[in-house]
Amino acid sequence: MHRLVQTLMMACLLIAGWCSSGPAESQAQALNPNPPPTTVRLVFIHHSVGRDLLTQGNFFAQLNANNYYVTDTYYGWGPDDGGSHIGDHTDTGQWYNWFLGPSHTTFLTALYDNTFINESLTNTMPRPSSPNTVVLFKSCYPNSGGISGNPNDPPRISSPANPNPIWSADAYNSGAVTVGNIKGLYRDLLSYFATRQDKLFILLTPPPVTTGDEFVAGSSDRARAINTWLVNHWLDNYPHNNVAVFDFFNVLTSNGGNVDTKDLGWTGGNHHRLLEGRVQHVVQIAGNYAAYPSGDSHPTAAGHLKAAGEFVPLLNVAYHAWQGTGGRPWYMGRSPRSLSAIQLLLMD
Repeated sequence: MHRLVQTLMMACLLIAGWCSSGPAESQAQALNPNPPPTTVRLVFIHHSVGRDLLTQGNFFAQLNANNYYVTDTYYGWGPDDGGSHIGDHTDTGQWYNWFLGPSHTTFLTALYDNTFINESLTNTMPRPSSPNTVVLFKSCYPNSGGISGNPNDPPRISSPANPNPIWSADAYNSGAVTVGNIKGLYRDLLSYFATRQDKLFILLTPPPVTTGDEFVAGSSDRARAINTWLVNHWLDNYPHNNVAVFDFFNVLTSNGGNVDTKDLGWTGGNHHRLLEGRVQHVVQIAGNYAAYPSGDSHPTAAGHLKAAGEFVPLLNVAYHAWQGTGGRPWYMGRSPRSLSAIQLLLMD
């Protein structure tokens, strides 16, 4: 009887929409934060903030320590994309070029075979003979500064006959960079990711901006809404475990009192991390602007250290979920909010 009462109470709470990021979480299999058992090749698509994350945030060293052999792309990398290199193009709309556009096979062949590392960094282990199998991709902070639309707009439904205006657009294309178009673009990418279940794709959301770098009023609030949707709903109805998201934006919106003090490991603050065996995505500090500005929206070393510290365990969790050696996490693209009360009860 006690079990039945608990079940009915849970159903009522979920139907009423009171579900939160902790008590409602149910895992059929424990999450696995351990490093891969053998060395895995990883490629990171990024620009300057990603460069600083690798170096100032000790991210490169942490990846090596967790058995990831790291390569990357930067400005000037790769095949031609409309008169410049594909490595020059990492704005949100330009993920279409990488993964879906007319030359995506050329770009991705080069990406999976890539052995380049832009920074003066050296991996501590031999390079595996296999191609790059983990793909991290991140846009830079201007992509959080120029968004229009309504924060609650649904993903735009697109097709070759009805293309999304954001396809191939840069961050400053104000007519194309809308909430609905961005959500739709991320959903569009899943059609390619589903064809490459031999790869693990992880999106790092664009970092937040300072007020001075926000060039469309209200953009930071819209960026917050998009990233929260990515964490909770991006992968609704996506059946595979080879895609995940890390809310880099959220992590960089709280600090330990100043821009040079991180709140890594703190109870309070804004986090996307593994805590007590579960993924926690929490916003406890109001504000959608950069908490670690370094004169502009590039984060300080403290911000990068926090982000790397929170992300690496989640990377391992995503890796093992993909490999079937650990549970599928909530709050890395899916959440109980994506499921009906009845579905959750059947899982419990």
